[in-house]
Amino acid sequence: MDKLTGEQVLIKEIAETNIHQDKANTGSCEIKLKDIFAIKQATDRLGAEELKPYLQFILAEIKLMKEQEDTLEAAASKLIELYDELMGLQEKRAVWRPVPTCTHVHIVIGDSFAGSMKQALIGLGCTETHKLISLRENYAIGPIYGLDLPEGRMARGDWFRNNITEAFEAYTEFETEYNELLDKIEQIPEQAEIIVWTSGNTCEQAGMRHALYLLRNKQNAISVNDACAFCEELYNRPNAYIEYRYSGEIPSDKLQKAIVQLEGKGKLCTADIAGLVREWKKLTEQTGTLRIWQDNDVLEVSAEYFDQYLLKKLDGLKPPVKDNGFLKSARLIGEAIGYCEQYIGDSYFEYRLRELIYDGVLEIKGVPAAMRYYSVRRKK
Repeated sequence: MDKLTGEQVLIKEIAETNIHQDKANTGSCEIKLKDIFAIKQATDRLGAEELKPYLQFILAEIKLMKEQEDTLEAAASKLIELYDELMGLQEKRAVWRPVPTCTHVHIVIGDSFAGSMKQALIGLGCTETHKLISLRENYAIGPIYGLDLPEGRMARGDWFRNNITEAFEAYTEFETEYNELLDKIEQIPEQAEIIVWTSGNTCEQAGMRHALYLLRNKQNAISVNDACAFCEELYNRPNAYIEYRYSGEIPSDKLQKAIVQLEGKGKLCTADIAGLVREWKKLTEQTGTLRIWQDNDVLEVSAEYFDQYLLKKLDGLKPPVKDNGFLKSARLIGEAIGYCEQYIGDSYFEYRLRELIYDGVLEIKGVPAAMRYYSVRRKK
């Protein structure tokens, strides 16, 4: 079959899921592609704890409508108000102006962890003095060669748009977001202590090194802390053990304790920072698209590194008899994520699954627009 770019794949998905609703005297109303991306961008920047109240409110309104305890007009009005509030959060977050009394700036990697950190700071009641900066990239995947140059960022954006289903619209603002990040770094007050959070995975380890590169000219005290390692040591018991692969998995209440008890720890000297900056520069000389965390180092591996792992998982799963050997790709990817020691995200597994289809290793039933739309099996 012909290979689809990430943009073409996503367009197919939207074509399958476009919502049409008849309106009296006004014909049909269609959710447009740009609106879907705006909603996705707004929700992606919220953590799970922030999204739960919105979901609970929506479900409660649906229940009232089903039980006819609320009119359609009243329910619609409430949902529109909720929509306006949620979409407005993105605009509010665009302004980052730390107050003169700011004492700490927390730098985290990824939207999920940023959401948890925000809730933790709210819970501690210190959002005025503790500010938050998020590096949103998944540093485990995609090219990072020359990432701090415009052409390097362009190459990374092109790769994501061509290979990762949900990425092509988001990366149209990549250059703007990068410049906004530089502006936030520049605005960090001189007196503020900077805490860069990381953990034992490629995304956060490479992201931490990138953060230190961006901070290389700041004179602030800088610390690096691992919330995952801290929470595992504090909370794990022989009969209750959790191994966090990514900081975004840590509940905000546990993260609060990490913030308090790690205060003043993990401080880096000038030589430490210089060494990690050199490591970042070395990473940006690599031309590959996949990296793993191994032996306390970020290692570049081939794009096909997880292919055999995916195929092994496929061989070990039993599809329903009625499906003639075809297994839902979402189930396969969920299995792969669940047992993978590396944190790379589901989008890369889905990308490699499509590559195995294009290469003739797998057969497909359905359309590879998104993992829920197709099933795969070994080619016979």
